[in-house]
Amino acid sequence: MNSPPAIIGSCQIPKTMTLPPPHFLPMTKKEGAKLGISQFDIILVTGDAYVDHPSFGTALIGRVLWDAGFSVGVIAQPDWKGPADLVKLGKPRLFFGISSGNVDSMVNNYTPAQKIRNDDVYSPGGKGMRRPDRATTVYADRLHALFPGIPLVICGIEASLRRFAHYDYWSDSVRHAILADAPADLLVFGMAEKQVAGIAQALSRGEPVGCLRNIPGTCYRMSLSEWRGADHGGHIVLPSFTEVSTDKQAYARAFSLHYREQDPFRGRPVAQVHPKTVIIQNPPAQPLTIEELDHIYGLPYSRKPHPSYREPVPALEPVRFSITSHRGCFGGCSFCALTHHQGRIVQSRSVESIIREVEAMIRMPGFSGIVQDVGGPTANMYGASCVSWNGTGACVDRNCTTCNNLATAHDLQVTLLRRLRSLPGVKRVFISSGIRYDLFDTDPDGYLKEIVSSHTSGHLKVAPEHIARHVTDLMNKPGKESFEHFCQKFEALGKVTGKEQYILPYFMSGHPGCRMEDMVALALYLRDHSLYTEQVQDFTPTPMSISTCMYYTGLDPFTLKPVYIPKGREKQVQRAMLHYRDKEKQDLVREGLTMAGRADLIGPGKQCLVAPVPGRKPVRRDPHPGPGFPSGRQDQTGAGTVPAPANVRKKEQ
Repeated sequence: MNSPPAIIGSCQIPKTMTLPPPHFLPMTKKEGAKLGISQFDIILVTGDAYVDHPSFGTALIGRVLWDAGFSVGVIAQPDWKGPADLVKLGKPRLFFGISSGNVDSMVNNYTPAQKIRNDDVYSPGGKGMRRPDRATTVYADRLHALFPGIPLVICGIEASLRRFAHYDYWSDSVRHAILADAPADLLVFGMAEKQVAGIAQALSRGEPVGCLRNIPGTCYRMSLSEWRGADHGGHIVLPSFTEVSTDKQAYARAFSLHYREQDPFRGRPVAQVHPKTVIIQNPPAQPLTIEELDHIYGLPYSRKPHPSYREPVPALEPVRFSITSHRGCFGGCSFCALTHHQGRIVQSRSVESIIREVEAMIRMPGFSGIVQDVGGPTANMYGASCVSWNGTGACVDRNCTTCNNLATAHDLQVTLLRRLRSLPGVKRVFISSGIRYDLFDTDPDGYLKEIVSSHTSGHLKVAPEHIARHVTDLMNKPGKESFEHFCQKFEALGKVTGKEQYILPYFMSGHPGCRMEDMVALALYLRDHSLYTEQVQDFTPTPMSISTCMYYTGLDPFTLKPVYIPKGREKQVQRAMLHYRDKEKQDLVREGLTMAGRADLIGPGKQCLVAPVPGRKPVRRDPHPGPGFPSGRQDQTGAGTVPAPANVRKKEQ
């Protein structure tokens, strides 16, 4: 007898069988047989090790499908060079779901300097090179050859952010949309629960995969001949692959067009013609409701790696006893592609659901009383809301962080944190995922005091990223004044609470618009404020971010105005500037200071950043940098407008 249907958004999924939830999704036929499964409905193939934790996409999607009544097997990190691993679970009844894992495989396999990584936190023992480059395409190619006629559905971050023609940093070229290269039938973008449930339901009813063209949050292919004869009314037609791969202004226009259609309420279908096919994107899937999120995160995850692994999976340890409280981010940082994946609309779980999850964690072996994190993309967006989000979507022409219509009061999260830390068995509850410091200038709920006094493990993560205003504007980040104001408040609260807490700021080098003198200014700012500099990121152009579009085209995609782009050697030197204390980097720092017309900062004494090369005469300070100063601006100190905050983490001199 069929069970009552599981509701996933607007999809009502009739359960095809009654299966008790397993402790782990099966990874072998033998494990499936013990559960009474002779053929899996769906087989998920992933570039990560299988960890049954809701922070890992394969576990999340697998549990949702199982809960809906579909049997699911997992093939994790298969050896793609031969067929053995890919055929070990046999042929699925409905489809293969393919993902590179939690991270784009190129980001996972290479450093920002494009050197091969030797490690992989998503692999047992942290061992690298357990997945191929462009893993989603490689897995799809192999499975298509081994199982012709079986539907292939690609999903995950790699597929999601490569759904249109895109600049690929690793080949320094514009590549096809991934569906134009991978022999898959459908692409799922964004958070995939509703989409995969809808696909499973339709295929289970016997509908051909080629007819599944109306599921929100999916992309599909159309033949050129069908496209030429079709009515394109209602579609946003992007410049073609041929245009965007040869004309950078066309690339920027295409990006701007599809960027504006990534809202589930206002978004329209988007099409892009490729040499042999046409890629169609449906509007994004509707946000999950509170009840749907609560249900998904209440599924029986074991929060452990599959028992077949003999070594730990490093990515699990920082999140094993952490809580996802919400999804989505309205910050709109230019270098982040979250707008194209989770979207700008924040979807929060209920307080009661989170409490139940922590109560379940308390009963688990290995729980020490520490909740490692309660957050999401930005912890203090939990509970944020806007009257437009449930009807017309996020506004195209407004920045949510500065809009009066956005309700960002932190009272709900304060209530949640107080209840969590009062649970028997809980010693501490930390906020480790970082907060947006420009969201509580007035802080009527005492949120920051609550965080400083009870929920910071010594260091509070924030991300000013830079201090040069024209750079932070291109990043869509607040200026340094907002960061300094926050530091003052943080320091004052530290004195009130009597706790020794530190801010751990994140900074970025090599971002579009950033010149060498901007990095000199940032280095001086770090020196003058005794800021800790380990958390430095060299900008990496990953698919489908605004900053990547700028990097490739040299244009702001929304204004088409030119943007300065640091590349090649300059990117390397810019990063070194933030590590000016590191003796191994000082040759690069000297090079950067000379490039910026600031050789006066090479010499002995505290007023200089680096010592001169031994045996070379120090350069006298020149208050008027010459032509070597790239932009001709004279003010490069970047000095703060307020006294150096005491409670910012200092680096040992």
